[in-house]
Amino acid sequence: MKFSLNLAQYYSDVDFKSLDVDELVEKMGLQLGAIESVEKYAEKYEGVVVAKVVSCEKHPNADKLSLCMIDDGGAVSGVQRNEQGHIQVVCGAPNVREGLTVAWIPPGATVPSTRNKDPFVLEARELRGKISNGMIASEAELDMSDDHDGILEITAEDVGEELTNPGTAFSNLYGLDDIIIDCENKMFTHRPDCFGNIGIAREVAGIFGQTYHSPDFYTEKPAFKTANGVVLNVHNDAPELVPRFMCVAMSGISVGKSPMWMQGFLKRAGIKPKNNVVDITNFIMHFLGQPVHAFDYDKLQQCSSEPSLFPRMAEKGEEITLLGNKKITLDENDIVISTDSKAVALAGVMGGMDTEVDENTKAVVLEIANFDMYAVRRTSMRHGLFTDAVTRFNKGQSPLQNDRALAYCMKLMRDYAAAEQASEVYDLATFDTNADNLNHVSVTIDFVNSRLGSSLVAEDMKQLLENVEFNVDIEGDSLNITVPFWRMDIAIAEDIVEEIGRLHGYFNLPVELPPRSSKAAPTNKVRVFRQKLRDQLTRAGANEVLTYSFVHGDLLQKSGIEADKWAIKLRNALSPDLQYYRPSLVPSLLAKVHGNLKAGAGSEENIIALFELGKAHVKGHQEEAPEDNLPKQMRRLSIVIAADSKTAKKHPGSAYYHAKKYVDTITNGKARYQALDTNDYPITAPYAKGRSAVITLADDKPPIGVIGELRPSVRKALKLPDYCAAVEIDTDYLMQEISPATYQPLSEYPASSQDITFEVAEDTAWAKLEKLLHAELAVAKGESGYDYELEPGAIYQEEGSKKKRMTFHVGLSHPDKTLKTDEVTSLVDQLANAAKENLDAARI
Repeated sequence: MKFSLNLAQYYSDVDFKSLDVDELVEKMGLQLGAIESVEKYAEKYEGVVVAKVVSCEKHPNADKLSLCMIDDGGAVSGVQRNEQGHIQVVCGAPNVREGLTVAWIPPGATVPSTRNKDPFVLEARELRGKISNGMIASEAELDMSDDHDGILEITAEDVGEELTNPGTAFSNLYGLDDIIIDCENKMFTHRPDCFGNIGIAREVAGIFGQTYHSPDFYTEKPAFKTANGVVLNVHNDAPELVPRFMCVAMSGISVGKSPMWMQGFLKRAGIKPKNNVVDITNFIMHFLGQPVHAFDYDKLQQCSSEPSLFPRMAEKGEEITLLGNKKITLDENDIVISTDSKAVALAGVMGGMDTEVDENTKAVVLEIANFDMYAVRRTSMRHGLFTDAVTRFNKGQSPLQNDRALAYCMKLMRDYAAAEQASEVYDLATFDTNADNLNHVSVTIDFVNSRLGSSLVAEDMKQLLENVEFNVDIEGDSLNITVPFWRMDIAIAEDIVEEIGRLHGYFNLPVELPPRSSKAAPTNKVRVFRQKLRDQLTRAGANEVLTYSFVHGDLLQKSGIEADKWAIKLRNALSPDLQYYRPSLVPSLLAKVHGNLKAGAGSEENIIALFELGKAHVKGHQEEAPEDNLPKQMRRLSIVIAADSKTAKKHPGSAYYHAKKYVDTITNGKARYQALDTNDYPITAPYAKGRSAVITLADDKPPIGVIGELRPSVRKALKLPDYCAAVEIDTDYLMQEISPATYQPLSEYPASSQDITFEVAEDTAWAKLEKLLHAELAVAKGESGYDYELEPGAIYQEEGSKKKRMTFHVGLSHPDKTLKTDEVTSLVDQLANAAKENLDAARI
């Protein structure tokens, strides 16, 4: 947002021009917002002076050039002059003539329009045999507009009689001695009033301790006159998103150039001047922070069966051509300004090409409205349109300023475009515009001082607030505050505290630490547990990654997860690639595997292991109580392991067992695995049945996660290698159910081990037999004190056989003695008998 000191000065009795610029910038940075740049415009016109053409003759050697003698009042030294003190300049402009007051750029001065590019310094030079001392400048060369068809004609009507005197510094005209302070837009996200020059001017006065008074046209409710020449069909078909819609027809328009002071201001504000009608609407937008749009009335009639204008929701697939000939296809969530036949503007964003004001315009309809800021922001993002209007509308402008802005816009149209009101002023509001719509906030003196650490008295606070046009009444130790209509950010007592502190200056508050207890903050058990998991996995060789909590719908589809069923779609996504909250962490990690393998991550000896601790969000699915279908947020741990074919050959076994080692590590070996039998949930969707399992910690406990290899369709879609497995665990359940690891000294006596192989039916699950053997060994440990290890050996099944063989490695030791062979044999026999009795497993 570019703030003009000259414009602030013109509309206020505060002496902005006397402020020290360096101090101004410093205080604005401390008490208002960050400053991006400061531009002193007078420097651009250094050396340029006002001159009068005292004679103008045709150049003897050129048909299109004129030989002029100018009077600069003797202001410029070192220039060749005639006996009368006049200076010779060759000029090619068609409008140069005797008696004209002009802007003269003398030799040695830089052409203003080139200063920020490749500076062009003039010198006295010969043109067709005649010396030209500098040049008489056009508006384009003076960087005031793009008009280079003729030289600038300076008139007393535009600048005042005294400023037309020869020798006057040109920077004194048209407000060109301005200082433009560019404020960072992000600092004003909650302050829509500061997207107008008047809003920043008010704040600057406040932080310098001066009382600001807005112009009467802005503070007083306007009284519009009636006019019945033109009748418009105006209504509001989108009241939920358009709280106020106003428009008026104006006729007798004479389209031409806007006054030079306005063109100069718009140019300094970064807006290209176009014509008086468009320039006036842009001036209102930058001055008051309220966008205005002008429709060509005759073109509007051509777009409708009867003169009409109203806001409505667009129809899906509807098309519109915007200014600049940009064609877009509308969405049903877009707001449009429409006639009874077609959309003529994208509300809050940009006008339409069909009703653009041009040099032939004779009448206009001025439209000013207030739109839902979220709807405007989504429309802007959806179509990639980022305009000055969007910048203001998506901050939430006050609907109470619409009538003020429209009234002043109509005045400027009368003054500079010869316009006359041709219809009544239509005002469609969803609230009573005659009621007291202002916010009222009460706050005590102690409430403010206790939060700021200050010792301000009531009068101090009252003055600080009244400097920026709050209305304050003191009643005892309370302040009763009426918030001005443009301050949409003030709603509660804490807002007043912040306002007083900012205007007083936080740097003026006592620098004292607040009292606090020396008692240590309680330990966050969740953080401690997650850090423990992080440390365990890192020591085990895994690498932690961090990915977005948002994912593309395409990634969920490739992972086998139904996005519409399980994932929450974002209305205002940060990027088109981040459309959904992820219902599972696994897709985010799987998306990183192919790129890492392609980049050479993981040597021929090592398998890639990635893990992430993050959150998953799943839609609610409670059919019995749909009102409770709130999204569920879960803390999760996900692990993915992968290896290319060359590396996988060096690691016998399947990827499932490699992933299982990580799960056993973080569960202290207490994890139990049951065959996965469904892909109906987002946490189970990517996994292949028959090669995946549900993880539990005990028979009577709920599942805590899933482990397994991936479905072929998932591997193909995400370009994953065959050797790839994933894990996802709910860390909250894990933290509740896992018990701390216990430690005991290693036995001093040698251990004994045996392999045992069982032949079982082909439908017998490995986990079922393993669970049985663990139970028997646990009983033996309790009765005889044995320490044991049970590790998988192999699974073998001949082709066509209905039986399969499972081999286990049983390791036994005792803390107090060396085991005898018959003890080990007896225990292994007990295992064989239990397997036979319970699972009909024959020992081989």
